[in-house]
Amino acid sequence: MSLKGKIALVAGGTRGAGRGIAVELGAAGATVYVTGRTTRAQQSEYGRPETIEETAEQVTAAGGRGIAVRVDHLVPAEVSDLVSRIQRDEGRLDILVNDIWGGEHLIEWNKPVWEHDLEKGLRMLRLSLDTHLITAHYALPLLIAQSGGLLVEVTDGTPEYNAATYRISPFYDLCKTAITRMAWAHSKDLAPHGSTSVCMTPGWLRSEIMLEAFGVTEGNWRDATEKVPHFIISETPRFIGRAVAALAKDPDRARWNGTAVSSGELAKLYSFNDLDGSRPDCWRYIREVQDAGKPADATGYR
Repeated sequence: MSLKGKIALVAGGTRGAGRGIAVELGAAGATVYVTGRTTRAQQSEYGRPETIEETAEQVTAAGGRGIAVRVDHLVPAEVSDLVSRIQRDEGRLDILVNDIWGGEHLIEWNKPVWEHDLEKGLRMLRLSLDTHLITAHYALPLLIAQSGGLLVEVTDGTPEYNAATYRISPFYDLCKTAITRMAWAHSKDLAPHGSTSVCMTPGWLRSEIMLEAFGVTEGNWRDATEKVPHFIISETPRFIGRAVAALAKDPDRARWNGTAVSSGELAKLYSFNDLDGSRPDCWRYIREVQDAGKPADATGYR
């Protein structure tokens, strides 16, 4: 099935999972509005080189129509203007992906709340939760204007993994677990309008930031497994992109309303692969291999 004629908004599409999702929606034929704070003319505090214009160009090159709009999703007026523009120019919104984050530079590893920098922690929560709620407030009325809309809330970790695992600090832990509950809550409000809310997580993502941190590129990423062996289960951002696109194309997607799923789970059900032709099942690997203390071996997991 194609997504031609469908209008998508990928909020937080500058890099990482957001870029991968935007490009795969474009590859399916959708018009994709890509938002973020870093443009060719202006960087966010991240100081990263990736821009929303690059993502939009990749969407168009993949076969869709990419439209870059600079938006700070912590500023309600900017989000309101964005949705008004989509309504004016397109008359509809079929897919909303809330992938806004931007908190990597704020993380302090393995610190209790009294040791973690308070301003950094609270900023992390605002970037993760406030942005998603502000965007939902303005965009969901347009999404439910016709039946069949899809909301995807992107987080890190399956409910099972997060329920049993302390995620770095109370601040980061809340950022990632609260998104799952948020998607569930939205599902209750969207269901009467014939729309669907799903929480989705990638596996170990080979984002631009991750590759840079490990001193590798997408072309030689396996070299990083010499120092970080379990990186062997990692996946490209396009993998979760294909998961979102598959879900959007499913005429029976309402059966997923209120659930939380991973890219690896959906790959099995919708029969899609990562760019290298493999099908990584990260969270099962983490549970059965990494957390079980076994040597790194992705055989049977990708």
